[in-house]
Amino acid sequence: MTSTDGQNGSSSGLSLAIRLRDGSPDAWRELVDLYGPLVDSWCRRAGLSEPARADVGQEVFLSVHRGIAGFDAKRPGATFRGWLWVIARNAVLVWLRRNKELATGGSTAQDWLAQVADPWGHDVALDPQTTGETASLLHRALAQIRPTVEPTTWDAFWNTTVLGQSATEVAGELGLSAANVRKIKSRMLRRLRQQLGDR
Repeated sequence: MTSTDGQNGSSSGLSLAIRLRDGSPDAWRELVDLYGPLVDSWCRRAGLSEPARADVGQEVFLSVHRGIAGFDAKRPGATFRGWLWVIARNAVLVWLRRNKELATGGSTAQDWLAQVADPWGHDVALDPQTTGETASLLHRALAQIRPTVEPTTWDAFWNTTVLGQSATEVAGELGLSAANVRKIKSRMLRRLRQQLGDR
């Protein structure tokens, strides 16, 4: 049976970054499943061809492997996504310098990369209006978490956070107290941040 705290299965309840640092094979698979499409999207927006995106993606995840011990989620303002963005940006710039004649983006891609800071805020925003890369990333993270929690826990979280129902409404539907529903929502948002590699 799964745990309401998300402690069983591949998502251990620890931050993805901590599990990567500890060498968990499941964490590395989750990292690639979760962030691979995002890295590919960044590379595509920089004008890289499909083979170039694959090369850069490998370099990005190799750099994560080499540098994960240096990532500190406790540093104010630090996010795993922001750290990964810097690694991906640098990998794209290196690729563009090495392959000037092959780069379809050329200086335009370099200008774009230089102007874009961490494209994510510091908080996880789970809003039905969220679109694009952020929504896709959040949906992949939630898909990784969902099998690790009890159905009632998932319903309490989903109904309050995504569907916008009040804790009182959801409590009545699920036979829980409103206080318990609020705790579940808070715990699940923390779990989502951990799945994304943050604290």
